[in-house]
Amino acid sequence: MQHRVGVVVFDGVKMLDVAGPSEVFAESNRHGADYGLSVCAVGGGSVMSSTGMRITADTDASADGLGFDTLLVAGGDLLPTRPIDPALLRAVRGLAARSRRVCSICTGAFILAAAGLLDGHRATTHWQHTRLLADAYASITVEPDAIFVRDGDLFSSAGVTAGIDLALALLEDDHGEGPARQVARSLVVFLQRPGGQSQFSPALRGPRPRTPVLRAVFDGIVADPAADHSAAALAARASVSTRHLTRLFRDELGTTPAKYVEAVRFDSAKAALDGGLGVGAAAERAGYGSPESLRRAFVSRLGVSPRAYQQRFARPGATTRDRR
Repeated sequence: MQHRVGVVVFDGVKMLDVAGPSEVFAESNRHGADYGLSVCAVGGGSVMSSTGMRITADTDASADGLGFDTLLVAGGDLLPTRPIDPALLRAVRGLAARSRRVCSICTGAFILAAAGLLDGHRATTHWQHTRLLADAYASITVEPDAIFVRDGDLFSSAGVTAGIDLALALLEDDHGEGPARQVARSLVVFLQRPGGQSQFSPALRGPRPRTPVLRAVFDGIVADPAADHSAAALAARASVSTRHLTRLFRDELGTTPAKYVEAVRFDSAKAALDGGLGVGAAAERAGYGSPESLRRAFVSRLGVSPRAYQQRFARPGATTRDRR
């Protein structure tokens, strides 16, 4: 029997959230699968995508009795920051109740969350919005580094192209590794992408500290990550006690001085690798004791080695120096 896949779209939908997974299922049909895709929008008709291209719906997402074997809810740039159309939420709740498995692509997780479908479940979304999702929906366990998360018959994926990773995983569940591998090869993508989505995000995010003392400490760490930035040294430079400095870090940055220094050093090492420095030179510039210490940090945080990270993200034309 044909496996029915419904893709929910709306004005502002991210085009690649729709096209990426759809291509996986369409390509799999050339390798013996039988997926039937339907694009659904509230009221039917057409919607304007993020690219300015219109997408014509095959059916009304709010139609009575409509359901699918797999429901995919695409994302959009405005979903995390604006109220979601109540009609869209009602339609998604109804579709989810009549579908065997329910999936979100990128910020589509905010639609599932607002519809109450992720309450008590694990989920992920684009790395830029994982903290917002966790703060807005305390009942959801957000996994910020995951490319995709499966919790029973609920699936969620990270940003944009991670919808392709999720679709390949769904294909593998349905038809095994062989067809999924064939499709991955045909589309020239990883069957299973190495590492998590943290490798695509900067280590440091958030506003600068409000307190002048903490701003000065902040700037000193960033200016020279390799210097002595022990809590005692930072406190002495700021002319405050170690206890007071630790309290400032906790209240304004939500972390400890040691963890913040570690994050700055890691970000500095990533930037050095992006610019073409070798692992040894990047470790030295960022204040790691050795290339092995940097390697352990990368594997722990990103799931990939510094060399593997650099092969993916070094600037085009950058010449890697110091291969230590």
